[in-house]
Amino acid sequence: MSLPTPTLPTARLRLRPFTDDDADVLFALHSDAHVLRYWDAPPWSDPARAERFLAACLQMADEGTGARVAIDRVSDGVFVGWCSLTRWNPDYRSAALGYCLDDAAWGHGYATEAAHALLRWAFDTLDLNRVQAETDTRNLASARVLQKLGFVREGTLREDCVVDGVVSDSWVFGLLRREWRSPGD
Repeated sequence: MSLPTPTLPTARLRLRPFTDDDADVLFALHSDAHVLRYWDAPPWSDPARAERFLAACLQMADEGTGARVAIDRVSDGVFVGWCSLTRWNPDYRSAALGYCLDDAAWGHGYATEAAHALLRWAFDTLDLNRVQAETDTRNLASARVLQKLGFVREGTLREDCVVDGVVSDSWVFGLLRREWRSPGD
């Protein structure tokens, strides 16, 4: 079962399916060691990695396992990052939220705004009951984004990742449908 990747407008952003034209901006984002300092994979060094990422986005949509969308700023059309729902399980009505934004976009509320739009789509269209997210315990900004969205920190995965050669812990956050509040609720 396929899962069409949505196009979602917000006040300041446009979430849209990726295209082949996004390879260069994706490579720039994922090759930045500062942006990926809490990521569980090293920065990209091979530009072909962006093409594999784009192919994986299409495969995810075709297989119906999730949706990954590019985030563009409406004011100037600039790509600022991406947001995703992966590991969609229609039987359990669950999925995992993820996002990655360029450091120039940090501190403007874009991650919260984009994730909120994707969550609204997920709860309304996919009829999810639960969304889970994980973040490195050192990534306090990401934890704040999740908390603003209504996620509850449920636990710690001890020493579950090696980030840039350092063993690190991750926090697990969960958001239940009954706890979700969309504007106007």
